Amino acid sequence: MTFTYPEVGATAGPGPLPAGYHHLHHRTAVGHGPADFAAAGLAVTTWRMHRAARVLIDADGPRAVPGTRVTCGIGFGPARITAPCEVVRAVDEPRRTGFAYGTLAGHPECGEEAFVVELGADGTVWFTVTAFSRPATRPTRLAGPLVPLFQRLYARHCGRTLRRLTARGGPPGPR
Repeated sequence: MTFTYPEVGATAGPGPLPAGYHHLHHRTAVGHGPADFAAAGLAVTTWRMHRAARVLIDADGPRAVPGTRVTCGIGFGPARITAPCEVVRAVDEPRRTGFAYGTLAGHPECGEEAFVVELGADGTVWFTVTAFSRPATRPTRLAGPLVPLFQRLYARHCGRTLRRLTARGGPPGPR
């Protein structure tokens, strides 16, 4: 299976996100200090944040590393939307950790989304979601401006979820 968009890796920067897509950039503080950074980074890269945000995750690996295939499911029963993706990059730096995945055939959108945790110079732990996307199916085209609204609400929900997980300290491994 191949990616459904040509700009693979564009969420890594440093330039602007690709034209012709809806852009999302959401940043929120989720903790403070190295312990919170470690807990938040682990929750993001082991799918724990997504699962705690009530997203059904079916990944072919326990961590988000390049090449990992993952299907995200949102909703219930016949109203469940599934979204196949593949991790295009992982971030594993002393003060930054996370990953980006891109859409595969069958995803209702076309584009890329990155989830990155950063330890700021002042000790603040920041969670950033960066994405570019456009509709790939008739239902998402018909939903029009509701899709970008849902994406913003989802990014905020992930931030709140990660803040809650970080405050608990997080478990030593994936859940």
